[in-house]
Amino acid sequence: MCAEPVCGPRILRKALSFINFAAREINCKIVYYGAGLGGKTTNLQVIYQKTAEQQKGKMISLATETERTLFFDFLPLDLGSVRGFKTRIHLYTVPGQVFYDASRKLILRGVDGIVFVADSQEQRMDANVEALDNLMSNLKEHGYDFNKIPYVLQLNKRDLPDILPVEALNKELRKKNEAVIEAVAFQGVGVFETLKEIAKQVLTELKAGG
Repeated sequence: MCAEPVCGPRILRKALSFINFAAREINCKIVYYGAGLGGKTTNLQVIYQKTAEQQKGKMISLATETERTLFFDFLPLDLGSVRGFKTRIHLYTVPGQVFYDASRKLILRGVDGIVFVADSQEQRMDANVEALDNLMSNLKEHGYDFNKIPYVLQLNKRDLPDILPVEALNKELRKKNEAVIEAVAFQGVGVFETLKEIAKQVLTELKAGG
């Protein structure tokens, strides 16, 4: 999905991403999914804060009483080009609460890659599982094949005392031998490792013709 200010009038649908011929850019959409308060927003805020002004667009926040949806776009300098086109990445979060499922479904439209942000705390496992089941259901409803879509599992909040071991989290949440990255998002730990991994997967899909 492409932000209107970024995309010119001539846009071609290619796989899941959009090509903007005027700017010679391929626009990719990466969505951060997960339970409420798991760290999705923190991931995006850290990325935004550490991205140079000239590389990024404005961060947009759509707030509800209990949850925010954030999105912004940026042009990473180290991803290179695909067939002579630069790659502009659009990052989105979804509302964490199932109550906002319509918003989640809408945000998933046109997605090129997904980061599932899991809360490592033991008491949040049920919420993680619920959010993951919801993701699978919404992807299926949109007609996506989960086994083919670029996907990363981030295990966040590894600094807290009541966390589950990585092995236990993997057993419950890992679905297809996807990359698993441990994180402490508010400290920036694992944030860019996660972003680089999902961006690399998306770029590989684009180069393959997606």
